Amino acid sequence: MVVGVGVEPRLHLAGGAGLALDRGVLVNSSLQTSDPNIFAAGDIARWPDPHTGEAIRVEHWVVAERQGQVAAANMLGKDELFTVIPFFWTKHFDLSIRYVGHAETWDETLVEGDLAHRNGLVRFRRAGRDLAVATVERDKDSLRAELTMEGESQRS
Repeated sequence: MVVGVGVEPRLHLAGGAGLALDRGVLVNSSLQTSDPNIFAAGDIARWPDPHTGEAIRVEHWVVAERQGQVAAANMLGKDELFTVIPFFWTKHFDLSIRYVGHAETWDETLVEGDLAHRNGLVRFRRAGRDLAVATVERDKDSLRAELTMEGESQRS
């Protein structure tokens, strides 16, 4: 069993350096901190979600890897934005769960399919808009949700 309870980023060094903090190190879409010469990526970075516009922090290795690539490119003078919709896939014994998007708070959940029989989808919504989607045995639905969120982000 692995349990992560009360996980918090260690912000002492960043705070001591005078960087703007909010449950993580605040960065812009280029992953620059409040000091334009310092970039942050990974579990500590709190960036503007391209889908919701809200500042989010995601603790997942894929996000950290992709943010690292964008931050490195920008340190080398590029002008890249981090616009990835976060996701994770997890497997618990024979149960696979896919999650795309990010929802810290929501006002509605919609369940499609039959979760008890391991074939379903849950939409986490606010103001009638999907913030995140979790699926069980519906990989295509998960990928469709990601594409929809990416498309909505590009139009914003």
